[in-house]
Amino acid sequence: MATLSAFSSPASWSNSGFPSNADQSDTTIDSDSSLPLDHNQQQEENDAVFFSNSSTSPNANNPLSPPPQFPVSVLHLTFNQDQVCFVAGTDYGLRVYNCDPFCERFRRDFDRRGGIGVAEMLFQCNLFAVVGGGPDPQYPPNKVMIWDDHQSRFIGELTMRSVVRALRLRGDCIVVVLEHKVWVYNFENLKVLQEIETIANPKGLCAVSYLSGSMVLVCPGLLKGQVRVEHCSANRTKFIMAHDSRIACLALTSDGQLLATASSKGTLIRVFNTVDGTPLREVRRGADRAEIHSLAFSSTAQWLAVSSDKGTVHIFSVKANAESSENAKSQSPSSYKLATTSSSSSLSFFRGVLPKYFNSEWSVAQFRLVEGSQYIVAFGHQKNTVIILGMDGSFRRCQFDPVNGGEMIQLEYHNFLKPEEAL
Repeated sequence: MATLSAFSSPASWSNSGFPSNADQSDTTIDSDSSLPLDHNQQQEENDAVFFSNSSTSPNANNPLSPPPQFPVSVLHLTFNQDQVCFVAGTDYGLRVYNCDPFCERFRRDFDRRGGIGVAEMLFQCNLFAVVGGGPDPQYPPNKVMIWDDHQSRFIGELTMRSVVRALRLRGDCIVVVLEHKVWVYNFENLKVLQEIETIANPKGLCAVSYLSGSMVLVCPGLLKGQVRVEHCSANRTKFIMAHDSRIACLALTSDGQLLATASSKGTLIRVFNTVDGTPLREVRRGADRAEIHSLAFSSTAQWLAVSSDKGTVHIFSVKANAESSENAKSQSPSSYKLATTSSSSSLSFFRGVLPKYFNSEWSVAQFRLVEGSQYIVAFGHQKNTVIILGMDGSFRRCQFDPVNGGEMIQLEYHNFLKPEEAL
């Protein structure tokens, strides 16, 4: 799932009118009971301390309240699990927007400026997890606050021993990503399910599958360029040496079957089968180094979207059918000699003579943005569309031609920080 955060080194919110959609998740948190302190570990051996918090206070504005009089900065952007909504953490609070049609669903702007540096929404229901951030954080950056908007109160907290870099939510668990560890908690009682050590992970790289059933979790391993794949239901771990340099971005399909990775070089994107680690595709973003900001699969896993600091969003065809999978299995992981597509270089007769650059699979479609800005991308629910969100407050809906490719067409533009600015 695509996420952007601007890291810098309690109060409650009023009712938003969001329905309590208990049928959309397996979450059954009992807000009237105390969260457990005994989680089968000595407290000094754990990075988290648990306690309940059922207090509320009236220091937040009402839903869809007027924006603050001062300029608002985005600290964090992320889509929810099914890309129906996106969440923006700002230096004044939290906002949630609908993608199709575009509209603001609700906001929480604090009367006294308080930043939200990390935020996650559980599908479209009433549960959120937030962490303070920015120059004036609303909460400590090491504390996860779990909010039930139907009850209009916090139902729990997780206080970690270091800064929280990212969060991931499923109906059955909450994943807290620190710089050197990933903690997985049972959502019902916040007991520890798993503790994973990682290489330094300042960007909080982590992805989980969101379809009901078996859970797949991916995060950096303990080696540079390595990805750890946890098949949680099967209690099985797979390590994939995806790149020579450090992992810069990763993404999973909703069922957890496919993994996309990019390294700090930002030139190549690789797609793997998570079950056995088989490499299925290698596609090229470009020749120059770039910082990859987000990767996103389409719901059918036919397309992969990539955004970077070069100011271009690329769409690649990565359909991993049975034939290409079998071809990949017959070759060594280091070769990556995968089946070509219509977007491959036309200089195929020079294979083995020209550098690998000319043999690469290139993007089917592109969209040009401002270079140097930060954007995340997801596929829209309209056919052949992508949603592009910017830390500058921009919302774009673009359409690509899956047959002819080329430049994408911008269908819609909004500044979600200034709703009156639209095209």
